[in-house]
Amino acid sequence: MSSNEAGPIGELALQTLAMPKDTNANGDIFGGWLVSQMDLAAGIASKMATRGRSVTVAIQNVHFISPVKVGATVSCYTEVVKTGKTSVQIKVEVWTSNISIDDKPTKMADGLFVFVAIDEEGKPRPILG
Repeated sequence: MSSNEAGPIGELALQTLAMPKDTNANGDIFGGWLVSQMDLAAGIASKMATRGRSVTVAIQNVHFISPVKVGATVSCYTEVVKTGKTSVQIKVEVWTSNISIDDKPTKMADGLFVFVAIDEEGKPRPILG
């Protein structure tokens, strides 16, 4: 995937600030932190799509395009790409910008997250239409 695409897909689901405490040994934002933000964003989209409780069952094809720097505004965009009887697949794109230096939003990562709708007992349930 290219970082110079026209713009993000889907809806803005989560926006946060990359902080120094979230860095790896090289001073860039730790990839695990970024995946965590992506999972949170996908979880929000899944809750809306399934109209209730759901859980992450798979994270597929996460691509890190470029390192995220401290101070960047991290924006996670989501799009439901497939809905099954009990599951949804959600594409997540991460875009960053740094308002203080007036840079343009840049795509930094993307991935596909799979969620299953569950009932009160943690068992798969049909997605309500």
